[in-house]
Amino acid sequence: MNAIETLVGEFGRLPGIGRKTAQRLTYYLLKASSDDTRRLARALDRVAAEVKVCAACGNLTDVDPCEYCGDPRRDRRQLCVVEEASDIPAIEKSGNYGGLYHVLGGRLSPLDGVGPDDLNLHGLLGRIAEGVDEVIIATNPSVEGEATATYLHRLLGSSSDVTITRLARGLPVGGDLEYADGVTIAQAFSGRREM
Repeated sequence: MNAIETLVGEFGRLPGIGRKTAQRLTYYLLKASSDDTRRLARALDRVAAEVKVCAACGNLTDVDPCEYCGDPRRDRRQLCVVEEASDIPAIEKSGNYGGLYHVLGGRLSPLDGVGPDDLNLHGLLGRIAEGVDEVIIATNPSVEGEATATYLHRLLGSSSDVTITRLARGLPVGGDLEYADGVTIAQAFSGRREM
């Protein structure tokens, strides 16, 4: 296989990148300056060499503990449980959460062979034992995310006095009712509150 096809193949292995997009990225890099291409290669090498998993929460970081676990201003009594490290920036962008995180490293998915032993649950139980008051389950609103949330609720509800909450679900700001699916509307109704 030639160098171009090799790079197309590597880009094609990335999530959400099909063959056409992989080709576009490859040809873009071939037209770019060699400085741009080398800068990208150095960034990839640096990520591979320096990024590791935070020993405390499971976040991806180049310092251990990560920026959240190492920040003394964060509320150590709140623990937000997410599926992947990539979920943390979305929560941080909201500006509404100042506690700590715990990354499961996936979600329960029996069809894909992912069970409880494949998730970072042991670390979660250890952190709760250190004095957490509230665990916020922030798994995705997918079938697997809901199964994971239910499993966590059962696991944590039977083993501690911690308050367990789930992120609210419903209609997004700016969304139109006519385009929302039935499950989203049902969740919006069940999560309604007094004005």
